[in-house]
Amino acid sequence: MATVLVKSDDDKKVVTESTTSLNSDGIPPLGAPHEEKRFWFQRTKDFDGEAIATQPSVFDDPKTAEQYHPRDDWENLHRFDPKARWTWSEEYAIVRKIDLRIMIWACTMFMALELDRANLAQALTDDFLVDLHLTTNDYNLGNTVFKLAFLVAELPSQLVSKWVGPDRWIPSQMVLWSIVAGSQFWLSGRTSFLVTRALLAFLQGGFIPDVILYLSYFYKHHELSIRLGFFWTMMSVADILCGLLAAGFLEMRGVLGYAGWRWLFLLEALITLIVGLLSFGLMPPGPCQTANWFRGKNGWFSPREETIIVNRVLREDPSKSDMHNRQPITPRLLWKCLKDFDLWPLYILGLTFQIPSTPEQQYLTLSLRQMNFSTLTSNLLSIPWTVLHIITMLGLTYTAEIFKELTFVSLIGQIWILPFLIYLNVANTAAASRWVIWTVTTLLLAYPNAHPIQVGWNSRNSNTVRARTVSAACYNMFCQAGGIISSNIYRSDDAPLYRRGNRQLLALLIMNIVLYSLTKVYYVSRNRYRDKKWNAMTDDEKLHYLSTTIDEGNKRLDFRFQH
Repeated sequence: MATVLVKSDDDKKVVTESTTSLNSDGIPPLGAPHEEKRFWFQRTKDFDGEAIATQPSVFDDPKTAEQYHPRDDWENLHRFDPKARWTWSEEYAIVRKIDLRIMIWACTMFMALELDRANLAQALTDDFLVDLHLTTNDYNLGNTVFKLAFLVAELPSQLVSKWVGPDRWIPSQMVLWSIVAGSQFWLSGRTSFLVTRALLAFLQGGFIPDVILYLSYFYKHHELSIRLGFFWTMMSVADILCGLLAAGFLEMRGVLGYAGWRWLFLLEALITLIVGLLSFGLMPPGPCQTANWFRGKNGWFSPREETIIVNRVLREDPSKSDMHNRQPITPRLLWKCLKDFDLWPLYILGLTFQIPSTPEQQYLTLSLRQMNFSTLTSNLLSIPWTVLHIITMLGLTYTAEIFKELTFVSLIGQIWILPFLIYLNVANTAAASRWVIWTVTTLLLAYPNAHPIQVGWNSRNSNTVRARTVSAACYNMFCQAGGIISSNIYRSDDAPLYRRGNRQLLALLIMNIVLYSLTKVYYVSRNRYRDKKWNAMTDDEKLHYLSTTIDEGNKRLDFRFQH
């Protein structure tokens, strides 16, 4: 977050970090920062919706405004107006409109992705491995190949998206991967299984960071974090939908002589194809480019609404105008982003934080079948943990924003998993009731996932569109690498109790607790170092730095890392 500096024109030449009004004649007053109520439950009867919502920013002083002015080819430049003012009622109404027009469809697209990548777990309950003469190690290899191809595709996909625009690339991805997903109807053995997993992942890779970058055009940082919570909630909703659809589609075993899992892959791919085709019309390039034949000649937002959307986002983060939405990332800029060591603590967390829960999730339906639950019951028993997971993840995301604490709130998920992993390591699970094992596994998987927090955290600490583009892909690549590790912890020679694997998961979880603590120490130390240098400068030296510095993004002295 950049420090807001406003220099008054009086004799004292005082520089302050925030202001509610300006001394310059003709400039409208600003809103008080402390009046913002981020969430509906914080807005009491005393809340004044007609108060000015426009927050202080670097654009309020002519000297600093010049350094942050949007580039000439920025697609929203015609709506940029530092003197624009609006009320809280206007802002919240526009946010709700963005939610309806942009966010809901982004969630729908994500659900389509999850349908096609997660339905393999449901296929397992219909003798998928038996029909294709595969072993559990082949299944692990398929998951590994999927994660590896997903990882490899992340950065190229993000670069293509930045070049042609996410509104063009994301729908194209969806149509292409739906074709591959549907082709799994004709799987014949190990080779075709591995090839389709690789192709599916390669086409899906980059989708998530593409969508996150796209959403950042419309939302402030704290708004994006909360909506990412709902975004990943839709993955859980899709998992529930997967279970319900599988309960029906798998009953088609024998129709035209084909197995139920073949119909599962084909019919869910058709759903994705329809969503992908609709996405070409339902994804505008940006807040000021919503008018077209499909969305209407007047677009979704009025000129007043476009002005508010553009300026409220820029006043919080001026870096969002440093690239236009069709501008490619050059090799030099790519390398500059990759060597940004200040983001690597988050990349490392992305690598490890989900590993303690992933093997249990991947093997849940297979384990239920091995415990003699029927195909239908196994799919239905995979739903409760998903419902609980939605509740805990959203609760964690809101908690982080309410208390403005990212690191220790993210750590709660690891602490949640700890007692259940200890049980799996010390209990005699071979003699335990299958309902006890299901309950323990369900509660473990219901942990509050910090993924939405950490994706938003990574975006905040990037501080430029260029860095945000690459860092979103890098973070997700590390998450996929963690998935590769997860897919190889439970091995066939350790089945069915997976004692060795559970010990490894417990060790990794303890390591994660240490890593979160070290991340907190790192960012606090970095901010203190910058505070020391910044506070040692005079007021004039600070303004001179802002006007002459060649530091960019999170390397600027006036930037503070979120933690």
